[in-house]
Amino acid sequence: MSGLSSLLNSDIGRQMIGGISSQAGTSESQTSNLLSMALPVLTGAMKKNASTPEGAQGLMNALNSKHDGSILDNLGGLFGGGGVDSSVLDDGTGILGHVLGGKQASVESALSSKSGVDAGTVSQVLKMAAPLILGFLGKQTRQNNINDSSGLNGLLGGLLGGESKDNQNLITTLLDADGDGSVLDDVAGMVLGGNKKKSGLGGLLGGLFGK
Repeated sequence: MSGLSSLLNSDIGRQMIGGISSQAGTSESQTSNLLSMALPVLTGAMKKNASTPEGAQGLMNALNSKHDGSILDNLGGLFGGGGVDSSVLDDGTGILGHVLGGKQASVESALSSKSGVDAGTVSQVLKMAAPLILGFLGKQTRQNNINDSSGLNGLLGGLLGGESKDNQNLITTLLDADGDGSVLDDVAGMVLGGNKKKSGLGGLLGGLFGK
């Protein structure tokens, strides 16, 4: 299983960077730098979501249906023509809202500060990147025959395993609301809006990822 840095350096990653750059009006180096920080943050938040049985099931359902990886099969078509389809951007908006919750604005602000890209453009880039990273996860679950929560958590951990110390610190800083060094409770709070009942998590993830 390749890490996120390997993904960005792959043919698919280069297509993602080029396509997002053309849509967002950023240089490829800016986009690559931004995604190298943003994708671990999104993946880290998803890993914490998947640390509960309900969260893992919600993510598996998504990867087995809507986010099966097919979005990566025609990136030229996705980014070509009149631009990224509004349904993809709407999907990205929904994913970000549920994965990052109330932290979305602070995450975008921090990424803007670190990348030098304005926060509005960061938001646009994240909306395009979120469905792509879920598509990548969906493709990875099939290639590795993953069908349970432990396998899913292993996959997400593997993607994050090669991250630099700076990126690992960024993930903790952005997602650790109470400063206790653990992002687990904070991400649960983001997704649940302060209500950590298990049924709430399953319900919200079900609403996010559909049937």
